[in-house]
Amino acid sequence: MSTEGDYRRGRHMVSAMPVHLVFVTKYRRGVFNDEMLDVCEATMRKVCEDFEAELVEFNGETDHLHLLVHYPPKVAVSGLVNSLKGVSARILRRDFTGPTNYALMHGHFWSSSYFAASCGGAPLTVVRQYIEQQCRPL
Repeated sequence: MSTEGDYRRGRHMVSAMPVHLVFVTKYRRGVFNDEMLDVCEATMRKVCEDFEAELVEFNGETDHLHLLVHYPPKVAVSGLVNSLKGVSARILRRDFTGPTNYALMHGHFWSSSYFAASCGGAPLTVVRQYIEQQCRPL
């Protein structure tokens, strides 16, 4: 699969599917420091590679993360999110036992919820207008 600009090209498809993801720690506990964010970013980049996705942007604060991921059409966002959260929680708990105290967070690192929004491309009004203006065969 090749990438040209913001487009991914395969044998039978061309796609541009960026998604903005936000993950929040359980109870919005402020556990992240700079070193933890670096480890988390490296871990999430590896998970994205395993899904043939690309982690384009990553940043976070003490209690949440923002990711911009370009993913292929064969990947379900929910599956990608589950792997990102599961693998990162395992690695962070292993490497940072103090800030990620198991009892303090009642056995969970991440909140079970997440935010996902498709982004990029034209606004929906422009897409809707474009589709309306197509010449329908008679």
